Amino acid sequence: MLRRLRRLFGSDRVPVLDSLEAYAHWAASYPPHAHNALMQAEEAAMRSLLPDLRDQRVLDLACGTGRYGLLARENGAAQVLGLDNSPDMLASSALRSVALATAEALPLPTQSMDVVLCGLALGHLPDIGPALREIGRILTPGGWALLSDLHPQIALNGGQRTFVTGDGRTYAVEHYPHLVADYQRAAHVAGLQVVHVLERPVEGAPSRVPAVLVIALRR
Repeated sequence: MLRRLRRLFGSDRVPVLDSLEAYAHWAASYPPHAHNALMQAEEAAMRSLLPDLRDQRVLDLACGTGRYGLLARENGAAQVLGLDNSPDMLASSALRSVALATAEALPLPTQSMDVVLCGLALGHLPDIGPALREIGRILTPGGWALLSDLHPQIALNGGQRTFVTGDGRTYAVEHYPHLVADYQRAAHVAGLQVVHVLERPVEGAPSRVPAVLVIALRR
């Protein structure tokens, strides 16, 4: 997924697809669990900051095949909804309740969700401001948002999120690096407070450079 860790800072780049086209190719082989070293590091960091989900209304934003929605259900959430802008990923989703939507225009009432979980998706957006404003709008007072991203240091040094298609071709999915300061500014505008920031490397990687950024926000 990251051209293996030894290539993170190299020049061995592959063709880049926009996120919708990439996930149309990727959906059939994208299981609803952490299936590579990057995702395992990301999920461990997300779990370490996970709020109490018992009896909560949880949105798995950019849910893909439903990894975080399943986690929410396993942790006692009362209601789990998955939203994604990829019809192909939704067709492969393990969640029961899903709908097609973009992060910048959520089809949900104001203050209708207690927790938003969003894994490795906001980096597909050139501007995270509209998505964070929507997250702030739909969260109840005191609600939590837990967001993860490819660490900007990786992306700014040439790292790509890659995948291999069924016929053996390798592509990268579009990614825009967002600094911690970008998240902080967007959160402030959205009426959200940054509570925790985690920057984690991939376990066993030759470099201890952070590969994953996880941010916990509160309404």
